[in-house]
Amino acid sequence: MDTGSKSTQTSKERFWIQYTTILKQFRIAERFIPWYRKHLEGFIDDHPNTRLMNHTPESVQIWLEGIGHNSNISDWIYKQKVDALRLMFSHMLNLSWAKSFDWNFWSAGTRPLGKDHPTVARCYEMVDRSVENSNTFLGKKFPDIYRKYLVAIRLPDYSTNTEKSYLRWIIRFLRFHPERDPYCLSEVDIASFLEHLAINRKVAGATQAQALNAVVFFFTRVLEKPIGDIGVYKRPKQPKRIPTVLSQSEIEAVFSHTHGQTGLMIRLMYGSGMRVMECLRLRVKDLDFAYRNIQIRQSKGKKDRFVPMPETLIEALKKQVKSIQELHLRDTAAGAGTVYIPDALSRKYPNAKYELRWQFLFPASRLAQDPRSDVIRRHHLHQSALQRAIKQAVNKAGITKRVTSHTMRHSFATHLLESGSDIRTVQELLGHSDVSTTMIYTHIVGRGGSGTRSPLDRLGITK
Repeated sequence: MDTGSKSTQTSKERFWIQYTTILKQFRIAERFIPWYRKHLEGFIDDHPNTRLMNHTPESVQIWLEGIGHNSNISDWIYKQKVDALRLMFSHMLNLSWAKSFDWNFWSAGTRPLGKDHPTVARCYEMVDRSVENSNTFLGKKFPDIYRKYLVAIRLPDYSTNTEKSYLRWIIRFLRFHPERDPYCLSEVDIASFLEHLAINRKVAGATQAQALNAVVFFFTRVLEKPIGDIGVYKRPKQPKRIPTVLSQSEIEAVFSHTHGQTGLMIRLMYGSGMRVMECLRLRVKDLDFAYRNIQIRQSKGKKDRFVPMPETLIEALKKQVKSIQELHLRDTAAGAGTVYIPDALSRKYPNAKYELRWQFLFPASRLAQDPRSDVIRRHHLHQSALQRAIKQAVNKAGITKRVTSHTMRHSFATHLLESGSDIRTVQELLGHSDVSTTMIYTHIVGRGGSGTRSPLDRLGITK
């Protein structure tokens, strides 16, 4: 081996030693270090003519998209690949573009939608197939009752979350009375179950109320046995909780620690008052740049509504649409350019799944197998990625309030009322059926009793 080869080998050794040191500094477990090195070696091998210092955000994005087309790569391996590049470009090479690259989107956006996810839960399967494939206690032990339950809760079009919640409580209720025929249970058995929850389990009042609602639904709609007096049990009072709201300065502080696709989504939720799933399910066709509004379809209560499109986000949203168009073309070229369409619409518009306008505005960072049809396609981002991004931004901003994704919606409504907007307008923008639901925000903006000045302030005591 000549001197040049020895020099090259030495530089490579120094590179890997330095990279290993970075991994240890960021507390990567010793057993994972060989994996990180293998991922980085794969990236280098795929770009034989490009030095690491010469890479761009575009080249990294194209590579991540390319491996994302491989559905055989598990989520945790994909996340490791992203993390391996992040630590190398951001902390070892310290490239300027790597500091603002949306690593969080590529890492957190890998989580696929499960079979029970609200977006896809009721599609592709009829009731009989749901019963046949059921792994639940009710489906296995009482398949006929489980079938009646599914019909009873799906005909009125209860939400998927309600269906799952009620099913869990019904199973708990039946397990509490083992070896009993459900049709032989009575009001006394309901009372003993609720007493157990309140005294032994010490569950909150709201939880007791949810359990009671589920059991009442089970008796009246599934077993078709009207419930009479259940004894001394009394419905617990529902606490009236004031929602957490961020001030405008706190909102700005949160925004300063967000960027990329998740940063755009957080800004859009605050600027329009959308719920987290409403934001995630947006499609390209829902944006109306001419009239500066966004259409929310099939939201809570199966209602459509319009929300304002923030002027400051118009250019960012147009850029997002363009990136979706380019991504859709690349997915189509890879043989996976379809998108999830609900069953009824997919039958009515069989070609809609190939069209750009039906693509999700905020897609996941990689392709995944559809949990019901097994088709390889790109779903929308999982809600956990957005929720995690908000939590991280709040922690970095040093905010001690308990902030969730719904806090953006609360802040939207409160700041509109503070600026003088009519409460009926706010009600319409939020999609509330009753104005009394919207009235809770008036307590936050200093209306009524909460606007009273403390008597301590009148004394002028400063110490």
